[in-house]
Amino acid sequence: MNLSRKSEYALLAVFDLACQAPGAPVRIADVARRQKIPQKFLELILASLKHGNFVESRRGAEGGYLLALPAERFTVGEVLRHIEGGRTPRSHGRRQSESPLSDLWARVDEAIWSVVGQTTFAELRDRWRERQSACALSWDI
Repeated sequence: MNLSRKSEYALLAVFDLACQAPGAPVRIADVARRQKIPQKFLELILASLKHGNFVESRRGAEGGYLLALPAERFTVGEVLRHIEGGRTPRSHGRRQSESPLSDLWARVDEAIWSVVGQTTFAELRDRWRERQSACALSWDI
């Protein structure tokens, strides 16, 4: 799947917020640093995600961004469709016209959207944490 940089960063930002304690606002600078996203670009992305009701913001010294809903309540596909303006990124280049591969690419796109449309940010977070803990070294002797 060919994702725009904006879409990739949006997914990383939502993922980062999903990994934080529920109800605790997170500063933009912290998300930008952890996910290696340019802060100015992240500000624009979070504003868009706020407009789409995926995140909310809190003002003040203890302010920042947090998920508007629990991570179980929305999918990767929903965020992608919002960021891409309703367009669905394709798994291949531009379609000039019908070709012998057109049906194949349509099935590939369908399979991808089936996966991202069913994958919640809670699932991503939980799978990531499992992988990270499986890689942790143990020094028990």
